[in-house]
Amino acid sequence: MASASHRAERRHPMAEKVDFKKLDAYRARAGEVRLLDVPPLQYLAIDGHGDPNTSEQYAGALAALYPVAYSLKFASRRELGGDYVVMPLEGLWWADDMDAFTVARDKSRWSWTLLIMTPDWVDDAMLARAVAQVAAKSDPPRRLGDLRLQRLAEGRCVQTLHVGPYDDEGPVLARLHDEVLPSEGLRPTGRHHEIYLSDPRRTAPERLRTILRQPVATATTNA
Repeated sequence: MASASHRAERRHPMAEKVDFKKLDAYRARAGEVRLLDVPPLQYLAIDGHGDPNTSEQYAGALAALYPVAYSLKFASRRELGGDYVVMPLEGLWWADDMDAFTVARDKSRWSWTLLIMTPDWVDDAMLARAVAQVAAKSDPPRRLGDLRLQRLAEGRCVQTLHVGPYDDEGPVLARLHDEVLPSEGLRPTGRHHEIYLSDPRRTAPERLRTILRQPVATATTNA
């Protein structure tokens, strides 16, 4: 298992356009499980439950998330003189029985938080203005009021890159939890985290690139 540590560099918003995908936290390779320290990061977030392919909650979350994310970007450039690349969609996923996620893939039992990483200089006041701006448009998204800024401090994590359809992740996740983590003396903590580097509307399923991340801690053994 490769090992890496990372210290996030906070840039003043007046600097050149920032692409946070260059952070070490967004680096992964297929076939390699990396151990890394993910710094605390801020996200635009919204929660839901159910199959992402059929859930009205999921569709409504996406409809609210993207226009507000872009409104925040434009407000940052306009108000602060600091521009940045809107980050890819991310998701935290869990179920009461994680086998429903890693093995059975029973999507009706999944809970999730959709995320878009957002710079630290974006605050609640900016979010409120962005939500109001999007709400003022004709036929605004219904779930605007469910959006929030959330800070994640995942710390020590393992991650790898999955290339292929989302439904093919199950064996990769099962191997990660059942083989890789025990062999390295680690146990999972926190929620399974996915980062969607590809746009599924424009990318063939076999070419989709998804970072799979799992926060971990040292496993304890009883004598």
